[in-house]
Amino acid sequence: MGLDMYLSKRTYVKNWDHQPNKHKVTVKLNNKIRKGIKSDRISEITEDVMYWRKANHIHAWFVDNCQDGKDTCESFWVSKQHLEELASLCEEVLEFKAEGKSAEETLPTRSGFFFGNTEYDQYYYQECKETAETIRALLKEEEADGVYEGEFYYQASW
Repeated sequence: MGLDMYLSKRTYVKNWDHQPNKHKVTVKLNNKIRKGIKSDRISEITEDVMYWRKANHIHAWFVDNCQDGKDTCESFWVSKQHLEELASLCEEVLEFKAEGKSAEETLPTRSGFFFGNTEYDQYYYQECKETAETIRALLKEEEADGVYEGEFYYQASW
């Protein structure tokens, strides 16, 4: 048991009859098309793009900034602007560490039932580093794709 946290990306890919440039989505497993999954019924693709375990400072940020303070284990929409802000905060925390400053006011930890350690230790900074890097890569992918933009959702459970 513990705080498990997920960021997913949902991309809408439904074809409608009135669309002039139709596309086809197929699902393969071991290089074989899954016949039980009909391409005309696929409307959304969900990707698991990030997973954290007991990164309570990241969780607290999502609760405070994307969930209106509601910590309910539900899925919440996260704007790209929110992701940009979180990445910037994580980068700022890493700069503070390099300068010997405290990160406590910028991205504070939060205690909770099975939320893990609240120390500003190596694990805390590693989660900040991985979060910033992953978000920057995700946002860059979105810019490069140029076809369908996905929407991001955060969910935690404990």
